[in-house]
Amino acid sequence: MHRNDGVCFTSSSFKIPLSPPSQTLASPLSRARHSLFELLHSLRNRSLPPTTSTHSPLLCCSSLSLTAQTYNLVNAPLLCSASLALSQPYSPDSTQSGSEVPQKGQSTTTGRYDEERVLISEVLVRNKDGEELERKDLEMEALTALKACRANSALTVREVQEDVHRIIDSGYFSSCMPVAVDTRDGIRLVFQVEPNQEFHGLVCEGANVLPSKFLEDAFRDGHGKVVNLKRLDEVINSINGWYMERGLFGLVSGVDIFSGGIIRLQVAEAEVNNISIRFLDRKTGEPTKGKTKPETILRQLTTKKGQVYSMLQGKRDVDTVSTMGLMADVSIIPQPAGDAGKVDLVMNVVERPSGGFSAGGGISSGITSGPLSGLIGSFAYSHRNLFGRNQKLNISLERGQIDSIFRINYTDPWIEGDDKRTSRTIIIQNSRTPGTLVHGNQHDNSSLSIGRVTAGIEFSRPLRPKWSGTAGLIFQHAGARDEKGNPIIKDFYGSPLTASGKPYDDMLVAKFECVYTGSGDQGSSMFAFNMEQGLPVMPEWLFFNRVNARARKGVEIGPTRLLLSLSGGKVVGNFSPHEAFAIGGTNSVRGYEEGAVGSGRSYVVGSSEVSFPMLGPVEGVIFADYGHDLWSGPSVPGDPAGARYKPGSGYGYGFGIRVDSPLGPLRLEYAFNDRQAKRFHFGVGHRN
Repeated sequence: MHRNDGVCFTSSSFKIPLSPPSQTLASPLSRARHSLFELLHSLRNRSLPPTTSTHSPLLCCSSLSLTAQTYNLVNAPLLCSASLALSQPYSPDSTQSGSEVPQKGQSTTTGRYDEERVLISEVLVRNKDGEELERKDLEMEALTALKACRANSALTVREVQEDVHRIIDSGYFSSCMPVAVDTRDGIRLVFQVEPNQEFHGLVCEGANVLPSKFLEDAFRDGHGKVVNLKRLDEVINSINGWYMERGLFGLVSGVDIFSGGIIRLQVAEAEVNNISIRFLDRKTGEPTKGKTKPETILRQLTTKKGQVYSMLQGKRDVDTVSTMGLMADVSIIPQPAGDAGKVDLVMNVVERPSGGFSAGGGISSGITSGPLSGLIGSFAYSHRNLFGRNQKLNISLERGQIDSIFRINYTDPWIEGDDKRTSRTIIIQNSRTPGTLVHGNQHDNSSLSIGRVTAGIEFSRPLRPKWSGTAGLIFQHAGARDEKGNPIIKDFYGSPLTASGKPYDDMLVAKFECVYTGSGDQGSSMFAFNMEQGLPVMPEWLFFNRVNARARKGVEIGPTRLLLSLSGGKVVGNFSPHEAFAIGGTNSVRGYEEGAVGSGRSYVVGSSEVSFPMLGPVEGVIFADYGHDLWSGPSVPGDPAGARYKPGSGYGYGFGIRVDSPLGPLRLEYAFNDRQAKRFHFGVGHRN
């Protein structure tokens, strides 16, 4: 957000100081009221001769003065001053009164004269000089504020005092003095008021992140009008609310009204003075020496020195550091800095163990036959914080009944010196996977596998909020093998297994991928576009272009969630037959085996699911899928789909349950297809 060093529109010096909330008006008000009661007591007990009772000069006066000593930006009323004066005729025999003047602190006297009533014949509003107000609208504002003081009414001191407060609380007046005068027609009560100045300009100091348009909109309607302190208080609260909604450390610290109708707002914003990292021991919680370099953590933060500190931004920074995978606990503590109006931020972090060996088992959804279909074992070594720079190294071996994968993966999540948060990944992989997706159902019950040796490098970076991009260059050496591991170039039906006619196909692939993710959960919107281009650097290397796109949209309908997904792709050029798009299976059209619907150069698959909560982590799901190869099956070299009488299109529907687990959702589904076949599907994680 752009800085604005001060917003100037053009607009008695009147100052509303900020004092501690403990200072109130109660004490001066109590003393003034008590002196008034003493005066009334003395007047009531004087002997007044009839000849002088209505025409003698007004000699006795008592005043009540209220002076605002505080200005609370949120709750305190904007009271400036108020005075109460009562006049009574002088009696020469007043000294003969047998009554005793009450002393201060006598609550019985206070209560009695608080209820003493005086008949008022007329109520007027005048300026401080006793003259009519130039603006009749202000006179009406004051009269409208009155509640008890009406012509031909008997009033008490308390009621007059409350109406003085109501006039001040209207916000249009800086002072109000009620004066009672004895006339031939009775006692006239005059409220002498002093209106506030007209607003002609605003100066805002210290607001570096507050938008100038926000201030313009807040004060625009008041330009040229009398300043209403009540409205001014609302504007100040709205400014403070703007900072609070955004989690910013800022508020209005002072207000001045100068002659000429210029309002000056002083805004205090807490700027970040310094950010430091403090490592804490996992067991004791005491400060310790960390393995991660502080600059590796600091560059992840969006909060920088000189910015106004935002609690919301700080929370996002905590989440970002947590997603690095290095820390067991992360927190930010703001502390006052030496410079006034600034804060120091201390980020406390507790590191996790940096890596180690692991072994385990799992399930591969690509293997759906055999007595122990899909079971695999694994062994891995990982280090998530190489050189203290959050660089990750993974070496893993997975072995199943048919398939095996050996992988070395090195990732630098943020290349040093790059300001675009670019990551780099280097991959070396040797894999052997079943070839049943395209070339399954051998009549002699034999099986074949596809062996691939892959090496490549990829670069990824965020493109804009919720969008990310990946570009890479990958070399692949791939071919088919029989059950004994011998290279083969044709399957049982005579369909070629390679594009080159040799035991192996070589290709250098330039890859580009762009991904949009909504909130990041499975039910949010998602779009992904992937393109691979084969580069014929050598004459025998494959030349092709392959595109693939996926989209997903989730809609909440009461307690249920509707999830719609659509995917499609096409490949042109010379490509390996086993790289054709396979349709059918757990992540495609349920109710069919893997790849049983068809395989082609093009495809489209649509799916809809309705999920609903059942019990705790268990939810139910109803689904329907449809897939089609767009009549592209025969264009695949050797037409492996046609040789196996795959329909090329099909649909499935069914129901199932999902259970949340540390491994991700566990999916158990029962599906029917359009050929009256039934099938269970089990999977781990979300559908691709």
